[in-house]
Amino acid sequence: IGWTIGKPSSQSRSSGTITRPLPRGGQRGGSGSQGRGPQLPGGGTVSGINVNAVAAKVDPAVVDINTIIASGVGGASGGTAAGTGMILTATGEVLTNNHVIRGATKIRVTIQGRSGSFAADVIGADPAADVALIQISRVSGLPTVSFGDASKITLGQPVAAIGNAFGRGGAPSANAGTITALNQTITASDPGTQPEPLSGLILSNAPIAPGDSGGPLVDATGKVIGMTTAASRNAPFQQVSTRGYAIAIGSALDVVRQIRTGQATADIILGRPGLLGVEVQNLTTAEATRLGLSVSQGALVVGIMPGTPAAGTALSAGSVITRIDDHAITSANGLGTVLHTYKPGQSVTVTWVTASGTHTATAQLITGPAV
Repeated sequence: IGWTIGKPSSQSRSSGTITRPLPRGGQRGGSGSQGRGPQLPGGGTVSGINVNAVAAKVDPAVVDINTIIASGVGGASGGTAAGTGMILTATGEVLTNNHVIRGATKIRVTIQGRSGSFAADVIGADPAADVALIQISRVSGLPTVSFGDASKITLGQPVAAIGNAFGRGGAPSANAGTITALNQTITASDPGTQPEPLSGLILSNAPIAPGDSGGPLVDATGKVIGMTTAASRNAPFQQVSTRGYAIAIGSALDVVRQIRTGQATADIILGRPGLLGVEVQNLTTAEATRLGLSVSQGALVVGIMPGTPAAGTALSAGSVITRIDDHAITSANGLGTVLHTYKPGQSVTVTWVTASGTHTATAQLITGPAV
């Protein structure tokens, strides 16, 4: 449940009551504190799991992720965000949710037992699966998480959810619960994005809070069986939930393996993609008629981000992008999918339509925020 500082608290990743609520206050850095993080309301003793023992085993491989968000991404006015990650390799590969780093122009990671924070870069992500892999710079000898087999978990099995609750930093929060449902499907959306389905999820009643996204859901032996990704709330401003959804760890690791091949696909985006600098929406029949356009499909430009390649072209609000190089563009999402395959520094030929006709321009992409 990663969240973003400086945005209205009404914004959240949700479908009905499936949410990734946003914060109301600032973040705290530094994770060198010892002991166990705060127990959340609804947490307590659960038969079959020793939360303190599990936390002691897992906490060293759990990191806090803090990001700076680009202005204009997903409707954001800029700000900071916080979430959680799990260390996969001794040299600093970290697994987290894509929504934790979405829109980030800078990523800093704090590691248990080490002072200060460390820069990190995006290795790759699968936004539709809400899985991302990042690399911490200049580290070695890090502890790593151990994995269980999510296919063997059972209803009623005791678990613990561990994470950077409320983005406070310090020792992770660890809260016990049980598995209440398996193979769940939800529909969720972040601000400025289209709703997307997530399936094969694990549902537990271990309490989770904003900032826990990307954190591990572990079994009684401290092995990771899932990654926290969303929660269900009963009230609009409820901060803690005892209906938490986790991506099965096998599914998350499948994405990691795809990213490690170094091959971009329709689903896998490597690194931070090239940025054109347009804000777009789908072209509707009503808009096409109002603007006097000869096309019925495309990405309707509603804004140009200052200082971006698009600002150096004749593109403007009301233009409809219909092609990038040889790729036909029929929707706003389609434009994003195509541009995400280009790297910063590459040039693209943009074709767009206005009431006065068809136009083209060449633009050299710059480095965009994490997708």
